[in-house]
Order: sequence, then C-alpha cells, then structure tokens
Amino acid sequence: MHSLHLSRPAAVAAAAALGASLLVPTAAAADTEPDAAGVVINEAYLSGGSRDAAFTHKFVELFNPTDHAVSLDGWSLQYRSATGEADSHGLAELSGTIEPGGHFLISGGSNGTAGDQLPAADVTAGGAFNPSGSRGTIILAQTSERLSLPTGSIIGVENVADLLGYGSSNTFETEAADAPASNADPKSLNRTEGPDSDDNSADFSLSAAVTPTASTGDGGNGDGGDGEPDEPAQTVTIAEIQGEADATPLEGTDVVTHGVVTAAFPTGGLDGLFIQTPGTGADVESAASHGVFVYAPDATSDVAVGDYVEVSGYATEYYGLTQVNASDGTVEVLDEQVEPVTALTGAWPTDDADRERFESMLFQPASGFTVADNYSLNQYGEIGLAFGDSELVPGEPRLLQPTDVAPAGSDLAAQIAEENASRSILLDDGATADYMRNDAAKDSPLPYLDADQPIRVGAEVEFTAPVVLHYSFDEWRFQPQGQVTGAADEDVPVTFDNTREETPAEVGGDITLSSFNVLNYFPTTGEEFVAELGGTCSWYTDRDGEPVATNRCNPNGPRGAADSEDLERQEAKIVAAINALDADVVSLEEIENSAAFGKDRDFALATLTDALNEALGDDVWQYVPSPADVPADEDVIRTAFIYQKDAVKPIEESVILTDSAAFSNAREPLAQAFQAKRGNVQTRFVAIVNHFKSKGSDPADGSANADIGDGQGAWNQARVEQAEALVDFADELTDSRNTEKVFLTGDFNSYTHEDPMEVFYAAGYANLGSETEHTYLFDSLVGSLDHILASPEAAETVSGSTVWDINADEPIALEYSRYNYNVTDLYTADQYRASDHDPVLVGLELASGPPAAAPWEADATYRAGDTVSYDGATFEAQWYSRNQEPGANPYSAWAEQGEPVACAALETTAAAWTPSEVYTGGETVVHGGQAFTAQWYSRNQEPGQRHGPWELAGAC
Repeated sequence: MHSLHLSRPAAVAAAAALGASLLVPTAAAADTEPDAAGVVINEAYLSGGSRDAAFTHKFVELFNPTDHAVSLDGWSLQYRSATGEADSHGLAELSGTIEPGGHFLISGGSNGTAGDQLPAADVTAGGAFNPSGSRGTIILAQTSERLSLPTGSIIGVENVADLLGYGSSNTFETEAADAPASNADPKSLNRTEGPDSDDNSADFSLSAAVTPTASTGDGGNGDGGDGEPDEPAQTVTIAEIQGEADATPLEGTDVVTHGVVTAAFPTGGLDGLFIQTPGTGADVESAASHGVFVYAPDATSDVAVGDYVEVSGYATEYYGLTQVNASDGTVEVLDEQVEPVTALTGAWPTDDADRERFESMLFQPASGFTVADNYSLNQYGEIGLAFGDSELVPGEPRLLQPTDVAPAGSDLAAQIAEENASRSILLDDGATADYMRNDAAKDSPLPYLDADQPIRVGAEVEFTAPVVLHYSFDEWRFQPQGQVTGAADEDVPVTFDNTREETPAEVGGDITLSSFNVLNYFPTTGEEFVAELGGTCSWYTDRDGEPVATNRCNPNGPRGAADSEDLERQEAKIVAAINALDADVVSLEEIENSAAFGKDRDFALATLTDALNEALGDDVWQYVPSPADVPADEDVIRTAFIYQKDAVKPIEESVILTDSAAFSNAREPLAQAFQAKRGNVQTRFVAIVNHFKSKGSDPADGSANADIGDGQGAWNQARVEQAEALVDFADELTDSRNTEKVFLTGDFNSYTHEDPMEVFYAAGYANLGSETEHTYLFDSLVGSLDHILASPEAAETVSGSTVWDINADEPIALEYSRYNYNVTDLYTADQYRASDHDPVLVGLELASGPPAAAPWEADATYRAGDTVSYDGATFEAQWYSRNQEPGANPYSAWAEQGEPVACAALETTAAAWTPSEVYTGGETVVHGGQAFTAQWYSRNQEPGQRHGPWELAGAC
C-alpha cells in the first residue's frame, strides 16, 4: 500500500530531520527516508481497561512520515471483525491536521477500569470504535463512508490509506500480524523499524511498551499494570442488561448472564448469537426485553439453537442495539435443563417503544405481512415488509409515496409518511454480506430468491418459523435463526405468494394505447462506443469481472448494454414484454437517440421494431419516423412511437416541440396523430409522448428547483414549466391535426398529486392510471411516475385502463444488467423486469358507430384523414384537397375505402381492393373472389397480375 512507512523510532529521526520540536520517546532512527505516500497506522493498543492493562482505553496512533502536513478532514478509522465480509462495524470520524513527522491519537472503547488515563487524544471515539483485542482489521480510510472490503490481502485499494489485519483476521496486507492471545496479555501492536513492506506480519510486532502519542506530542509512560484491579463481573439477568429504556443501564460493565440460544451465526459476518431468558416469551407485559445479542466471533461455531449458555463479557450499546461483547469473554454451554423459550405472537408493534421491549427476542409473526421492497435483496439479502393494510388508503397493503396519494405538504401526505414508518420492518438473511461487491458472497446463492420464486412487491408473506427481532443500521429487522443462503435453505422462515400475471388485464375498446419505458435500450453498446467511436466507459461488472452494462461513458456516450451479448439479453426481455402487452400504439421512453453516434436518428427504433417482428414471425409493427425538424441539441435518449399497422395508421408527420426553453434540460415532447386503419376522422387522436426532467442531481442552490424536502425532489419547478409548455403544445395540435382527442403519455417523473400533474388537471386532463396499481418503486414506496392523461374529448372514448406490473414489482436481480452477478442464474428471456417502470395500458372505443361520412362538396377544404361520401362510396383524403372530385383519378388526393368482404380463406372479413387506396405493405384485401396480401407499396395495381406487389393468400 505504501513503501516507506516509519516505525516510531524512525519517526523521531524524521522529526529531527524536519527540524520539528516534537515530544516523542527517544529511539534509534530507521535506515530509510520518510515516505511521501501518506499517513500510516503506527501503534494499536486494543486491551484498554483489561486486567494489567497499561491504559484504561483502547487507542490507535497514526504517524505522518511525509515532509508536508496532511489534513485528516473527511477521513475515518474503521474496524471490521475478523470474519466480517461487509461494511466495517466500528467507525471513528477524523478531523484536523497531522504535521510532518507528527502523531495523531484516537481513543476508543474500554474493557474495564484498569490502567492509567490516556493522554489527551485528538479524537475520542469511545464505544463507536471498540476493536477486538485479539483479532480483526483496522482501516485508515480516506472517506467517512463505511468501506466494504474484499477478504484476503488488501493492497492498493481505493480510499484505504493504511490497513492492519491482526490475529486470525480474514483481511490484511499480505499476512496478518501476530496479536495477543486475549486481553489477559495486554500488549501493543507496534510498527517495526524500517520501511513499510505492505506485510502486516513483518511491519508490526507485539510489545509490552505502550506509548500513545497525540498531535501535541504528549505521551503516556506505558508502564501499565498500576491501575485498580478489575471489579468482579456482575451476574445479572438479560432484562437487567436491557433495562427499561432504549439503552443499557450497565454500559461498559463486566457482566455474566445466562440464556437459551435462539439464533446463532457462525457464518455471514454477524459474529454472534441471540440468547433469551428461559421460559420467557409468553409474557408480553414485561417492560424490559428478555433477549440480547452476544458478540462472540470465536464462540458461534460451538453453540446451537436451543443450547443453554453462560456468557461473560461487558454490556454495551452498538449503534442502538444492546449487546454483550464477549469477544474477549466466554460463552459456555451448560448441561442444566431449563424451560424452553416461547416465541412471542401477536400483531407487529407500531412504535419504537414497544419494539424496544421485545428487542432481540424470538417472535412468530402473524399473517398480514406484505413485501414492500425487494431492491436491497440483490445486495444485502434484505426484504422490506409492511404490516397490515393502510388505514388512510383502505385495502392498500403496500407502502405508498405520500405525494402519489395527496399534494405535497398536505396533512394527508404527512400522515401517509408517518404510517409508512410505523408499518415497516426488514426481513434479513442472518448475514452482513454484500452480494454486489464481496467476491465470496457473489459465489454464494442469494437468500430467498431463485428464478422460479420471484419475490414481488405486494406479495403476501407467510412466516413458517420464528425469527428474532433485531436492530441494526438504524432499522428494525427480523433475523432468521441462522444464515439463509439460497431459496431452499432450511433456515428460510417464510414463503411468498407468486403474484405474476402473464398478460395485462383486459381494458376493452377497439384500439389500445400504452406507454413503455425501455430502460436505456442502446443498440450502440459501450464496447462499440470505445472501439469504434473513441470514447471511454466505466462498467458494471459481473462476478467474473466482465462488463455487463455501462456505468458512465464519455463524452455523452451510451447508457445501456456493455456488449452485443448483453444487448441480446436486454432486447429479449423488452421484446417479450411489448409483444405480450399487445397494445396497438406504444409510446417509448429511454430509447437511444442514434443521431448522437453518427447514425440515422431512428436506427435504434428500427432495430427494436425489427426484433419485435422477428419474434412474432410476421410484419406486425412499424415505427413512426422522426420528423424533418428535430432539436439542435438533443439528449442521447429520446422518445418514440411504434404501432401495429393493421390496427392504426399515422396521420401526417410526427412533430417535436423544438422551440420551448422549458425542455432545455429534458427530452422534448414528440406528437403523432393516429387513426383507426379503416376508420374515418372520427377515430383520430393525438398522442404526445414525454420524458420530463428527473428528480435527482439536486442543485442545492436555494432556487425553485432545489429539493425542499416536501417529497417532490429536485427540479420540481422545471417539471411544472414543462407541463405548462406541454398543455400549450397540445392545444396547438388539436387545430393542426383536426381532433380534440389528445392523450399525454410517458414518464413525467412526477407522482400523481405533485405540482406538475396539477397543471394537467387544471387544464382539464384526466389521469387514466389505475387507482390500485403503480408504475414505480423507490425507497420502499410505490407510486406512479408514468401516466396516460386524456383531454375531455379523449376521456369519453376510454373503455378501461390498467398498469401491467411486470417490472417495478420484480427484484432488480432479474434484470439483464445483473446477469451473472450471483452464482444463482436468475436470467430468463421473458417479460419480467424488462425495465424498472411498469407499462400503462388504456382501451379506446373509437370505431363503434361513427357518424356517416358527409357528402363531398366541391367548394369545401379537406385535410388528410377527412372522409366523404360520393357516388355511393366512401373516400379518405390523403392530403390537402379542394375541388378535386373523388374517384375521378386513382392517383388523386382521394382514396376509396373498400367495403368489408367475408373470406373463407381468412376466416374473417377483409376490405375489398380499390384502385385509389394506398397500400404500404402487409394489408390483405379481397378481389375477384380471392384474398391477396400486399408485399410492398401499391396504388392502382390490380391484384392477380404477374410480378406485381400482391401475393395470393387463398380463395374466398
């Protein structure tokens, strides 16, 4: 990690060379020059307060071997247990400056009262930094965030300035340093003379000389052994350790207690066991808990659930959890027969005071729990649960985004937030493993989950075994009685309902409209961007270190798959989802704007359309081409439309709102008019797809776009202005596209009752989203960011609506971008977790009983899509027309609409061929008693001719 760190004797020489007047013990100089690399751990004394200890408190001393002062602001000293595999347990935040050749002293926890007082420390961490005296890892970190390091030899890791692994620790530099066998041998780990070799076993040695030195130069004499002898440990009950408040009244006191083991964790990093007073559990009237966690890394392999044990250690609070630290004490299994523990039953307590009464006790949850969040399952093996139904939104078991229910700042929104907190708890896996970053964890099956058992938000949970009520990382959680690995582990205490729906609910109507976020679908992969376009990318990598998805590509590069194989996996899921959705018109968000990579703007859109058709084995889908007028400065993602060509047809060119400053930080709205394939202007509607500015990247500048904490996130004012501009844009289109039926679709990045949505409601638009389903999950809360809104005239045509919950409710572990992150193969080429947003689907009754076409008038002005009757036939205008007689010329503005004809070969009806109708390819017509299908564009080319565009489909 560093090459020339100095021991304390060498530090003296360095200080002298620098002309420093530091008060340090006199010692011989080392034979190396100071290293310019940075601050190092110089001494670690980890038996403070134990019998015969030199000092009452543990400490770590740092040294600066460089020729310049080093600021420790934002740094921290961290501790992880010898078997830990996730985040550090202890953390002391550092601040201040360590001068050249200077020292810095951090005072930690204590094992008792023996020893002298430490000299005034630079940082007093107390129990927040309380390492084991015999084994563990101490990390000098250049960050205040808890680090989650891999195991084994750690050299050259980001944000690690220095590291000391000692005893039997699983994390070290090259090899762990020797350590005292126990606190009964209170020696110090001192840095040896000479350069730092990045080998803890060589760089540190045990010493009876304990010499804490602070930045002032003040040090102790290190004689030790003169303190008062330890008080005999008190024999107390678990309830006495817990006390009736939220912290133990016996903080720092040596105790002996007894209990029945209710859970034990020899693996996974918890490094301890839960015990409970024999015969307790049925009495819920106790003011103090009868359960406690015992931190005992060396003892967990020697006990089993049901054992009766005697524990010696000291009582302490560990980040809000009362525990007995027996890392240097004992856990002894007793032969005595005692009354067994009974699991608590009943409703889940809704306030912290009641939960505190049952902390660390065995609990058998009743029915009524629902999966509220599965996002952290992919990383920490945690599942968020909600208890019961909402009292504020009757019948709703999930946790709701407050602003999806009520306006921001309202009393109801505040009440929803309070209720969410009271109903929440985590189901944990009995481990601290990080399945995203820890190599050993990646090779262990994710708990609870496999490809055949999706754990979906909203699913009912049934507890088949008791769990222990635990408090950790500021969350109440249920711990199983042992670490859970995989979905079939014998320690799995729950079952989950499978709530998947293979197809969306019926919405009726003759035309269906949907919105689908395709999760950064980029046919231009990161690999191509680097190899062919000269860009650079960082990656999300699988457990083998292979890139799966792009993290960040510069300049302004792709945001999707890493390479063609990853793209294939992503595309397969999107194709499966859209084809199963089977909407006639689909607005798309987060699709690649291929113009950003020197390609046709519609390249990605065409690629997806081809993939959809290939999967169906037929030419079903077409895309709406980009208009001629596109924004000059576009994002790398865009919006788009695809449609089923036998159901609808686009009317006129699409149009993008290019002249609004409101969309300078978001994707500009894209509009397209559609009409039923065989319908007249009465079936016409306009759809406008949107992707508003996101809630993240808070400017924090006090402006109207800063996040003010009301639940609406950052850039709320920008989204309000975008909504206002969109309403004006829609009003203009009703005139130019000759219809009052307008649908606003897409990802508005606004929950249902946030300010931007209120703009639409004030303008007369109705939100067609489902009242019981939601499109997005964030921070354990469900709500809808994706909407379809209808103008008053459009709303009259709506036959039904739904949200098809195939994405947001599914674990992120099923995404293409998490392929091979875990030893369990969770990828399937189906519709589930094709994106992180759920599609909205709306049914429209557009073609039922339209009024008859008006007679053609020579003096009238007609626009594309208008229909008239003339000489017993119906004609549709293909473009602007005035005083052009329908039927007079097959190439005129008027296309005759063929009447439906029954055809046995088709088992349905098809339109009769007419010379003036425009066929673009794929249409089936009847002519001369036979059915024909157009193979390409055709007008006034009679079916049945050789070498023409028509292919015989069968006899009628």
